[in-house]
Amino acid sequence: MNKDTKNIKQLVKEGYGKIAQQESSCCPTSSCCGNANLVKNISKTVGYSDEEMNTVPDGANLGLGCGNPVAIASLKEGDIVLDLGSGAGFDAFLAAQRVGKTGRVIGVDMTPEMLEKARTNAKKGGYENVEFRSGEIEKLPVEDSSIDVIISNCVINLSPDKESVFKESFRVLKPGGRLMVSDLVLVKELLDVIKESMEAYVGCLAGAIMKDEYLSFIKKAGFRDVEVVSQSNYPIEAMANDVTAQVIKNNSGIKQRDLQGVEDSVVSIKVYAVKP
Repeated sequence: MNKDTKNIKQLVKEGYGKIAQQESSCCPTSSCCGNANLVKNISKTVGYSDEEMNTVPDGANLGLGCGNPVAIASLKEGDIVLDLGSGAGFDAFLAAQRVGKTGRVIGVDMTPEMLEKARTNAKKGGYENVEFRSGEIEKLPVEDSSIDVIISNCVINLSPDKESVFKESFRVLKPGGRLMVSDLVLVKELLDVIKESMEAYVGCLAGAIMKDEYLSFIKKAGFRDVEVVSQSNYPIEAMANDVTAQVIKNNSGIKQRDLQGVEDSVVSIKVYAVKP
């Protein structure tokens, strides 16, 4: 199946729009929707503390991340932070608490329902130093050299043009600005049945690329000191909210012995880089 850019973006936008409306972490075809405990368990698995989850407005955490970029972004008072694919605002609100009143957080998301939810959450939580902008991460609605830190959590792998995402990130960062993202990448190729599934693309996995290629895009954009800060397995069991898991389980063409191969292929990485 040829997945052109327009179709991928539309499918992702529709899928995450439904997630926002359902107020759960689950992709549209999953049966776990509305399970608040599942959301918390997923978030704990990828690195969020109870304290972090309890300090943001209800509905901000949809359990969609694969890591906690804020925890390793070394944010400080006064930083201007950009959150790529900000969703309902979870990471943006955590970042806002760290940068304080003299700092600012800008969230960018292309899904209207997510933006509406994030703005509602910002008002609910009284976050005056956070704003959410409509836009695509391949063409950021942000001025040149205006950002101190870029964070992103399991979003860049959804983009069909990851190279442009990192070029744009480089453009908007100030000299000395830091990139700190969590994402899913591959260390082995996926089964064709998953790579060719549009539903799996919304679920993050089919859009994931090989780790070396991902890192090469960051370096090609001009970043220096590119470092994988941490890497961990991302097992199917941890993707209870991911439509990819449903694709795998419901596809008769995938044998049980192949499931281990899927788990061995996917890792969650946290990457740090600097704009010279």
